[in-house]
Amino acid sequence: MRQSRASQSYRRETVSVSAQTPGFGAFEVFQLMRDGKPRTRAELTAQTGLSRSTIGARIDTLSELGLVKPVSYASSTGGRPSSQIAFNAGAGIVAAADLGATHATIAITDLAGNRIAETHTRLEISDRPDDVLTSLAENITSLLKQIGRDSSELMAIGIGLPGPVEHDTGKPSKPPLMPGWDGFDVPAAMRKKFQVPVLVDNDVNIMALGERSAQWPDTDHMIFVKVATGIGAGIISGGQLQRGADGTAGDIGHIPISRGALVPCSCGNMGCLEALASGPAVAAGLRKNGADVRTGEDVIALVRAGDLAAIQAVRQAGRDIGEVLNMCVSIINPSVITIGGSMAEAGEHLIAGIREAVYSRSTPIATQHLTIEQSHSGPQAGVIGASILAIEHSLSAERLESLHGRRTA
Repeated sequence: MRQSRASQSYRRETVSVSAQTPGFGAFEVFQLMRDGKPRTRAELTAQTGLSRSTIGARIDTLSELGLVKPVSYASSTGGRPSSQIAFNAGAGIVAAADLGATHATIAITDLAGNRIAETHTRLEISDRPDDVLTSLAENITSLLKQIGRDSSELMAIGIGLPGPVEHDTGKPSKPPLMPGWDGFDVPAAMRKKFQVPVLVDNDVNIMALGERSAQWPDTDHMIFVKVATGIGAGIISGGQLQRGADGTAGDIGHIPISRGALVPCSCGNMGCLEALASGPAVAAGLRKNGADVRTGEDVIALVRAGDLAAIQAVRQAGRDIGEVLNMCVSIINPSVITIGGSMAEAGEHLIAGIREAVYSRSTPIATQHLTIEQSHSGPQAGVIGASILAIEHSLSAERLESLHGRRTA
């Protein structure tokens, strides 16, 4: 059964600690508290194995930084009730941006991922990166003004891009939809505008983070598939996003499929999944048969109008995607596959084709607990995931130690 959670917040991994944990300082204690659950100092002492005086010193440090705050008093059978403390999500803010081929969703969130301000705007990612990032910076600045905050209050910025990204550098790597972006230093360009850390990943990875955190918080093995202008997957295994050696894990759009031998792909190869099952590919197939369609959105409009040819084409696209996902199921053994992107708006017509191929080709043991369904976060998955990138960096023990050192220097 799907375990739902409000899309504005996200899951923190459980941290196991003991008194023998080396270097268990204030910021390691803080990681325990990021789940938002109120705790007394006695509870933290029991949970960590640290002495009561040590826990007191750790909490004092976190309180000085505004990272925790008193929230209530625990019930007591006698004597003075114990005060409880919890994570203060309002201690800082981050900016998050999900940039698509023709649109962007940009938000300001608190440190729990709750969206404080948000905007949606059109853009052309094929424009010069300087122009796109200048527009992004202007939108972030505008959102900050709306909520009466200053750019100096930002702790980090998370950005998702519609193409391959080198994880270590945040630079796009030969992105097919982004001419002129190859090797462009996106983090450096944004740091010139906002003097904060900038985290960049491809859009499907951040969608996987967002979908899991908002809708499947207790699922450690899942695949998020984006079907739109292109096709890609974000893979989570063992509770961790899997990027691969060079950040290209999940590039399923360029896996060849059985019915595509003579179909050229924009990548230069033949028979790629994307060349047959993406929004533009489905539209092109319908157009050959006389339909007045140009984009995936046009296809969705026909499907919603009950056009039989469009419905059949989308169902076949689902089968094609399922052919590739069948291999993923055999290799990764996920318990959840969610389908997002603009073509997912076709709903059950696309999902049914995917299920048909996966369940008929995969082994029963690999699919006995497998759920395949449409994304529940929809277009919000990306911006949720981008905020997670920024928050995880901002609240890491190493980052907080560095910030604390600057304040006390």
